[in-house]
Amino acid sequence: MDTAILLENLISPITLAFLLGVVATLIRSDLEIPEPVIRIFAIFLLLSIGLQGGRELATADLGNLAGAVGVVGLLLVLIPGLAFLVARYILKLDIRNAAGVAALYGSVSSVTFIVARNYADGAGTPMEGYVTGLVALMELGILVALFYGRLALARAEGGTKAPLRTILSETLRGRGLLLLGGGLIIGAAVGESNFSKVEPFFVDLFRGVLVLFLLEMGMTAARQLREFAKVGPKMLAFGITMPLIHGTIASGLATAAGLPMGSAFVLGAVAASASYIDAPAAVRATFPEANPSIYLTSSLGITFPFMLILGIPLIYQITLFWQSL
Repeated sequence: MDTAILLENLISPITLAFLLGVVATLIRSDLEIPEPVIRIFAIFLLLSIGLQGGRELATADLGNLAGAVGVVGLLLVLIPGLAFLVARYILKLDIRNAAGVAALYGSVSSVTFIVARNYADGAGTPMEGYVTGLVALMELGILVALFYGRLALARAEGGTKAPLRTILSETLRGRGLLLLGGGLIIGAAVGESNFSKVEPFFVDLFRGVLVLFLLEMGMTAARQLREFAKVGPKMLAFGITMPLIHGTIASGLATAAGLPMGSAFVLGAVAASASYIDAPAAVRATFPEANPSIYLTSSLGITFPFMLILGIPLIYQITLFWQSL
């Protein structure tokens, strides 16, 4: 991996804000961002990337879109299934906890997507606009993972009472999918002249809000790290290794489908991420017996900081390798 690229990522305001949040929690600082403010930040970031993606989508060359959608469909089956099998048969988790882990790792992290998109821009390989829509589709990995868990329970114990239709409805109404998908449609529909009226707010302020949001994410991740003793070294290995496997598969498939460097990289980085906002709620509703200290600590306490600091640059280099073949 290029040392200069790694150093640039480590000293970026985004990464340093995250690390400052970690330090603030570890030294027990009284620094705190109110929860309503964090929700506003999250809404702003998700809607902003949707709007900007829709704006780019309106003028993008959609020649590779069919192949890209095909790649996402394949990833929706492969990634949750692989995570479930590893959690179930290598980590030796029970079915409910394995399904919980698979749901988080089968879905995506919107924050990781934002950071990867900015990383691609900074490296001079920006993604194409339609990738935002692909990321929204990948939220459906939650459903696939929970379906695998329900299927395994049906064979082992006779199933659960939660109807799959309810899970589907809750996921489709989730804020991540709604804001990304809705913003994408709005951005594509309004046209350049109308978008310019809101551009100072949704584009110019974007990175500043992202820095503040990552400060809070650092504090939250540090609080989850305190639960690491309940997770164990196997989950540490899982939280680092599985993202790299998922990212390698996704970036390779995206490259094979003809996606350019920036788009293939961002798709790979998103596939390597793990949800810690929408997926935990779906897991709690479907498998309340699953232990949050396992799936949430792995996602937020291990995978998220790993991806932010080292994983994204590594996936970029892996994508460069695929693109060079």
